[in-house]
Amino acid sequence: MAHVTYPPLDTLKPVATDLWVVDSGPLRAMGIPLPVRMTVIRLQDGTLLLHSPTRYTTELHRQLSKQGPVRHLVAPNSAHWTMVKDWQQNVADVMTWAAPGLRKRSGVKRSAVRLDRDLEGETTTGWPDELEQIDVPGIGGFHEICLFHNPSRTLILTDLIQNLEPRKMPQLLRPLLKLAGNDAPGGRAPRYLRAVVMLKGKPAREAALRLKALQPERVIFAHGAWFETDGSDRLEKSLDWLLPADRYKQVTSVVPAASDLSSGLAKSSGGSLVTSLCSLRLAFPSGHLFPGKPRH
Repeated sequence: MAHVTYPPLDTLKPVATDLWVVDSGPLRAMGIPLPVRMTVIRLQDGTLLLHSPTRYTTELHRQLSKQGPVRHLVAPNSAHWTMVKDWQQNVADVMTWAAPGLRKRSGVKRSAVRLDRDLEGETTTGWPDELEQIDVPGIGGFHEICLFHNPSRTLILTDLIQNLEPRKMPQLLRPLLKLAGNDAPGGRAPRYLRAVVMLKGKPAREAALRLKALQPERVIFAHGAWFETDGSDRLEKSLDWLLPADRYKQVTSVVPAASDLSSGLAKSSGGSLVTSLCSLRLAFPSGHLFPGKPRH
């Protein structure tokens, strides 16, 4: 069994001044193991913000407390909220911020997780001044809120880029990564998620241009090997399917090439279905977290 995660797990790892990551997992989607990552930011007032919280442990809480009190939790899209409730139950006086529309989803309602405020831009009362929000929208009510940490020039994403290393995955699953299009070293969003975002049209493309204009030094995201260096160049390559460019190139980045579909697990007609389902699950790694129209 390959070691899909990035040990040591559930422990603070320094990235830059006032910035850490916490690697955790594996999550499992249709039996596929996935690494997952949280980003921790110490704000100017000395408190901590947890972006896309991973599993709670008392030891991790102890490590965090040495850096400052946890005061903010961020659920940045429709998939990355399931660990929030555990942190709420163990951390006093914490504010939970949620992607637009997240509170309307049936799975969120059933969970009874508390979502205090929606992420609606930097002018939202109580939002930290040093963090810029960029909303990347998709169809079906999908939103991923990306954060830019100005002091460290770090862009923080969730699923908009996935960079899963084939060498760390079980051998039988490696062809699926290539077909999903989220394999390292040039990882992108899985094809299903690309379609969800691309179909939103101009607002999504404009959001991608905003991300590119930030020219980050590094890019952190939830799944796979994050971009520790050359952040701006690697970001542009990973978002080539969304940035305004040749239309044919954009279409072929979502639809697998015929040569891909004739190899590996895609040889049979059932293989194409498996590929589509796994692309979907790689984007939303829990069965009740698929994007869809919010229930009102």
